[in-house]
Amino acid sequence: MFAILKTGGKQYTVKPGDIIDVEKMNAEKGGTVELNNILAVSDDKKFNIGNPYIDNASVEAEVVDQIRGKKVVVFKRKPKKDYKRKYGHRQYFTKLKVKEIKV
Repeated sequence: MFAILKTGGKQYTVKPGDIIDVEKMNAEKGGTVELNNILAVSDDKKFNIGNPYIDNASVEAEVVDQIRGKKVVVFKRKPKKDYKRKYGHRQYFTKLKVKEIKV
């Protein structure tokens, strides 16, 4: 069984037991989160597609950790003008472990 869910503007394909990194959520480490924006669900026999979401479907996940991603370095330069600008960015993520897919 797997589900396709949408959170943080991105779509993820998950199965029970998977660990995914999603955009930062307001949840404590060790708590549970219920994700309701389910686009599609499949079991062994049939594949259900929502319009746009499936009613009464959800994914229950446990918050494993609140982390930061790798640094992305941004470097701007204008030739012949002695203009250089360098800065970095580290995005915040929430690490989730999928417990159950409910339909």
